[in-house]
Parts: sequence; C-alpha cells; structure tokens
Amino acid sequence: MMELWFSERHTPNVKLSIRVNRQLYSGQSEFQRIDVFESKEFGRFLTLDGYMMLTERDEFIYHEMMVHVPMAVHPAVKRVLVIGAGDGGVIRELTRYENIEHIDMVEIDPLVVEVCRKYLPMTACRLDDPRVHIFYEDGLKFIRSRENEYDLIIVDSTDPFGPGEGLFTKEFYGNCYKALKEDGIMVNQHESPFYEEDAAAMQRAHRRIVESFPISRVYQAHIPTYPSGHWLFGFASKRYHPVHDLNAAAWNLRGIGARYYTTRLHSGAFSLPAYVEELLRDVEP
Repeated sequence: MMELWFSERHTPNVKLSIRVNRQLYSGQSEFQRIDVFESKEFGRFLTLDGYMMLTERDEFIYHEMMVHVPMAVHPAVKRVLVIGAGDGGVIRELTRYENIEHIDMVEIDPLVVEVCRKYLPMTACRLDDPRVHIFYEDGLKFIRSRENEYDLIIVDSTDPFGPGEGLFTKEFYGNCYKALKEDGIMVNQHESPFYEEDAAAMQRAHRRIVESFPISRVYQAHIPTYPSGHWLFGFASKRYHPVHDLNAAAWNLRGIGARYYTTRLHSGAFSLPAYVEELLRDVEP
C-alpha cells in the first residue's frame, strides 16, 4: 500500500514529515495555495504555500499563548483587533471572555476562512459570534486609518515572507502603536530562535518592535509541529509589564480552564534560555 507523507522543510537540511491518511482540500487563492490534510498523529492540519499553519492536535498551545497572556495582564480589555487568524483559533479563545465587547478580525484571504469553516470546525467554531466583525483586506492598510481604538492587538500573521511580509515592518508596528489606547498591548507571533534563518527573522521583528514600544518582552511556548518546536511570541505594551502586572488571581477566577496556559506558566514563559536572550540583546538599542 502506498504511503502518503507531508513534508515541510525547516532548513535546507532538516524536514518535518507527517504521515497523511488523505488530503481533504487543495486550492489556490489569489494569495496562496491552501491545503488541508488528515493525519493519524496530528488530526487535520492546514498548510499555506506548503508551510504548516496549525494542526488539530497542537493548535491549542499557540492560540492560548497568543490570547491568555495579554488577557491576564490587561485589566479591562473591551475592544480587540486581530490581524490574520483566518483559522479562527485566536477568535475562539477571545470569545471565552465576557468582558470583550468588540473584535475586529482582518484577514487578507477570504478562502482561508471559508476552508477553515468547512474543514477545521474545531478552530473556526466562533467566527459567527456577534461581537466578531470580519474584514477581508490587508492588515497593513486597515491599521493605517485607526487611532486610539483598541485595548489589544493580536498579530497572528504567517511567516515574514509572502502575504504576511508587510506585518513585520517598522511602519506596521508604529501603526499598531497608534491604533492602541494609551494602555494598550500588542502580541505577535515572533518566529523561532533555533535555526539561523528563523532567528534572523525573529531579531528583525524584535528590533522594530523595541523601536516602537516602551515595554517589549519576548515569551516562549513549545509547539511540536513548528520549526524546532521552540516558538516565540512578542508582548509589546504602552503601560503594562507582562510579569509584574500579571493579575493571576483575577484571571483564575474567570474559570477559563485552558489546556496549556496557566498563570504559573505565564511568568515562566518570559524566562528565556541564555542564547535567546543574547539574540534579543544583540538587536536592542
């Protein structure tokens, strides 16, 4: 019997391969190639242009760390902007908070949302929440016209090439700063520090965020299907420190019941390995 494997190149010399039961979808949008596969080990997974975006098995780690970290720090999030995130995972986690009144989601590719609604209902299950407003446009353009509007901005972008490229520029982070209220927080996916090329992209992003925000810290999570499994996120803020301003008691009282995130893990996630601290220090002014 023929075996089907999906392989993603993590470096010119390293590949991750997952055995696939079948391909559920393949299509080409105006922006990218979209595929959905089904596997025994990781359940269904989504790839864009051949790069792994999420799997049913480990997506909870990424989405919980994107959402609950800032939500446990900012005392009163009401308006949120999510850029990217067409799979709906970030939205699913945000809608668990009753105090959030309004969520704008900006996704450049309508086909991603359509495909995820159909094949990944586990992540796309809350896109119809009445608080969610979806805009199909370029996040870079959308944010230019926004000022003093959001308590929280979550940048759930693809990697810093292709359609997601503009979301790693100094102009973009400056516009995020402007779009946030005076105590706003921005969280972004920050790539991996482990392989050379990823580390360089991570440093470029960090340098630009540090230039725009007075408080800028990096935190980590372990996501098996992402390159090296060691993944970073950026926490940038106008006022709140991600560890000193964590209100663990208040967050625990909400009874969210996450599967990866805890308020104990929250503080630890900001304690980075020495080599990562060094990479960050190298680009900080």
